Amino acid sequence: MKKLILAIAFVGIGSFAMAQQTTPQDKQAKRAEMQQKMQQREQDHLEKMQKDLNLSQQQVTQIKDLHAKRKAEMMAEFDKNKGERQAKMEEMKAKRQQMDADMKKILSPEQYDKWQADRKAKMEKRRAEMKDKKMMEKPMPAATTNAN
Repeated sequence: MKKLILAIAFVGIGSFAMAQQTTPQDKQAKRAEMQQKMQQREQDHLEKMQKDLNLSQQQVTQIKDLHAKRKAEMMAEFDKNKGERQAKMEEMKAKRQQMDADMKKILSPEQYDKWQADRKAKMEKRRAEMKDKKMMEKPMPAATTNAN
């Protein structure tokens, strides 16, 4: 009976995981949508600054240039560290695989299957929580100053 329930759970988890896969076209469309939202958010922020601070057109242009320069610097830094991030990800993957192998030696097959199912459930929960956090549009916290 336990094996039947466990088999049904694995089939359910497997089908759920397959339903979550996205195509490259979906990723491209999502990326384009996010870029458009970011551009709109930047534009809205600049308009709010212009209104709140009573900026001249020259100041607006200078701020746009400053933002563009900063964004280019950030992208260059991101690209520069890409190889290092890849190496760290590979290292983490190897450690995770080693832990799986060690756990498989320690646990019985039933215990190992249950452990993996629990781990996958926790991972899905964390992903859902992260997605919820991204979906909530929180205003950026105001910058605080230290008055010493």
